[in-house]
Amino acid sequence: MHAHPDRAALAVADNAQSAAAAICIDASHDLEISQCATRLRLLVAAGFAMTLLSASLALDWWDGLGDYDTAMGYAGVVVFGSITCWLIWMLPAERGAVVIVTPYGIRDLRIGNEFLLWDSIAGVSGEECRGHKVIVLTPTPALQRQLSCIRAASRGAPADRIVIQSEGLTTDFDTLLRACRDCHAASDSRTALRRDRDHGAESPAAPAS
Repeated sequence: MHAHPDRAALAVADNAQSAAAAICIDASHDLEISQCATRLRLLVAAGFAMTLLSASLALDWWDGLGDYDTAMGYAGVVVFGSITCWLIWMLPAERGAVVIVTPYGIRDLRIGNEFLLWDSIAGVSGEECRGHKVIVLTPTPALQRQLSCIRAASRGAPADRIVIQSEGLTTDFDTLLRACRDCHAASDSRTALRRDRDHGAESPAAPAS
């Protein structure tokens, strides 16, 4: 059982109403979600302004500045300049999709490179954390053990829950949650059909009358 193409098209139609919406769906109905360019561009502009202000202090463009102000200017150029360069590098045009939702699994490059199969996800829910809505994936015990080994080595987050934030993406929370739930439900249906088919194949043939 595959994700219905009308459902994927509906998700795109909902997001098209927002100026920041930009979800790409390919022939297999995968959702490739990028970061919101508008928010990053505002941060780049703010970083550039702070870098310019720090440069004015470092180069003593204003009269009456002391050595402390000049030192702070040089420090500001280094700090804000580095942050601005990193933000420019993170622009969606350069980085591409960060969240990929397919009928078979999900990957969020912001938290790791693992492609999580829906078969290894026990549940999908929406929660509010510190005033922000997030999507919580509950992994199966087998996946928890696998993630524990990976994240223990990298000192990552606990493996008993996987949190996916919708902030900063080109889609809204409700659309992303609906896509995750639909794909997870479709995966459960495929698993149930496969289990019934395998069970039928293993059952002994009925005796001839």
